[in-house]
Amino acid sequence: MSLHFLDFDYSEDDAGVATWDAMASVSATRLAPLVAEIESILGWAHDLLGAEFGPQEEGGLWQYDLQCERQGQPLTELHFDPQRRCIALPREIGAEERVTLSLSLSGEAAFAEAFTERFGPF
Repeated sequence: MSLHFLDFDYSEDDAGVATWDAMASVSATRLAPLVAEIESILGWAHDLLGAEFGPQEEGGLWQYDLQCERQGQPLTELHFDPQRRCIALPREIGAEERVTLSLSLSGEAAFAEAFTERFGPF
């Protein structure tokens, strides 16, 4: 899958847990395609290892953190609904507003290998 908005930075900790971080800032008019890109990534991850979602320290194989930043507003955590395959955004985003979404994914070796195979090396 070709990504148009997200350019991930890769890191790995001493325990071998891989982390990918990406951030994209867009106008409200470009927000829908950015959200669709994130939804496709999180949908893929849930399809692959949804049952193993959760913090590694609690036995999970992968997890994500998704944050929304808007000028003059507090940082907001966003959630992906795997059944509906969508992210609920704040409703009051103005047409002229810029929105920054930050996505962090981390996972054990099986997740890392599958992620790299699907989305390419970073």
